[in-house]
Amino acid sequence: MKTNIESYLSTMKSMVESKLIELLPNSAEPMSRLEEAMRYSILAGGKRLRPILCIAASEAVGGTIEVVLPIACAIEMIHTYSLIHDDLPSMDDDLLRRGIPTNHSVFGEATAILAGDALLTDAFSVIASHGTSNGIAPSVIVEIIRDISMAAGSQGMVGGQAFDLALEGKEVTLDVIERMDSLKTGALIEASITSGGRIGGASDGEIYYLKRYARAFGLAFQITDDILDIEGGVEVGKDRGADARKKKATYPGIVGVEKAREVAVELSEKAVFALKDFDEKADPLRELALYLGGRKY
Repeated sequence: MKTNIESYLSTMKSMVESKLIELLPNSAEPMSRLEEAMRYSILAGGKRLRPILCIAASEAVGGTIEVVLPIACAIEMIHTYSLIHDDLPSMDDDLLRRGIPTNHSVFGEATAILAGDALLTDAFSVIASHGTSNGIAPSVIVEIIRDISMAAGSQGMVGGQAFDLALEGKEVTLDVIERMDSLKTGALIEASITSGGRIGGASDGEIYYLKRYARAFGLAFQITDDILDIEGGVEVGKDRGADARKKKATYPGIVGVEKAREVAVELSEKAVFALKDFDEKADPLRELALYLGGRKY
């Protein structure tokens, strides 16, 4: 039976957000300003795509949501840190994120930096403490921490952001764009999926195919995001045309919107094909990829 993907997304999003509220610090002064800034960004909405992919990957190989959920939330904490820092005046200098003022616009640049730092660092505490208490094998926790830290660091998001800044205003090839996207966006998506798979007990062979799914999905997601930057608007949380104004190198900027949309659909189908040997427990992952192919949000 196919998954009702919109219902699945809504249910999983609610579960993730409830758990995030539980996991985030909420103490008295003098920490309250920092914690307010942390909670402001992480509870500001969003698709919760990465934690949902983590959960779906775990379920695809027989895992339970209770065990994977804290790790999925830790990944969302890391993703939110990256958004806070990407929006800073020294980076993308954005004033809106998810349709509301960016963190530094509300709390000031210094507090925004610290809020991002805290979310990143606290995430690894969540992984270690909740992984242990939920019975995840220490060797698996180490693998997850390795994968996520690589995805977040110089070989992943941080490296991709540096790549992005270096390419502004320059003519680039599609190969370079794909490399940048694989670092800036694809790396954490892949780590989300492999982490879920490892928690669910995936075999080495299953991890291999989950990675193939993740790489196709991640590029399709970034291409679609770039299309939404052209066609979207503040009503869907996007500041329309921001990439073009900043002279950012993007896939649709090189090949055009229609061709980019065709490639995104092809990649979504490629992601589904990577799961051909998985049973119906992987249907949420399949439906997520197909939903992405027609994404309008």
